[in-house]
Amino acid sequence: MKSNILTAIFPGTFDPITNGHIDLILRASLLFPRLIIAIAENPTKKTLFDLDERVNLASTSVEHLLNVEVIGFNNLMADFAQTHNATVIVRGVRTTHDFEYERQLAEMNRSLKPDLDTIFLMPSIAMGFISSTIVKEVAFHGGDISNLVPKHVKTELIRRTA
Repeated sequence: MKSNILTAIFPGTFDPITNGHIDLILRASLLFPRLIIAIAENPTKKTLFDLDERVNLASTSVEHLLNVEVIGFNNLMADFAQTHNATVIVRGVRTTHDFEYERQLAEMNRSLKPDLDTIFLMPSIAMGFISSTIVKEVAFHGGDISNLVPKHVKTELIRRTA
């Protein structure tokens, strides 16, 4: 394994990006000189926002973080990491259920690219309950999502779910 880690990837669907994601992104951006937010196209998931919209929402959300970039992708994470010379994947883990799933992904990625490590970050207590699924559900039912997503994401969610 390389001793000087330069690039880490924080992958996900980000449909949409939430304040929970941003909490993890901010903390990961302090740990690594370069952080790529890798937004998956993922044809097996039916998303509310298309890939370009999710990339744009995320880009606007993290534009103040100078060492963070947002890139959409539609291939294997291990291949994406290879292309971008990344040696670490960052994943958020809220529950033991999350951990079991993420552990399987980490092991698969390592089997495909042996020098690719995964680190797990726990969300802050204030953000631990937030998920994109819950945010969309609250938005669809007209609930207040002001403290769950950035303002521009709230605007787009309200427009999309009204």
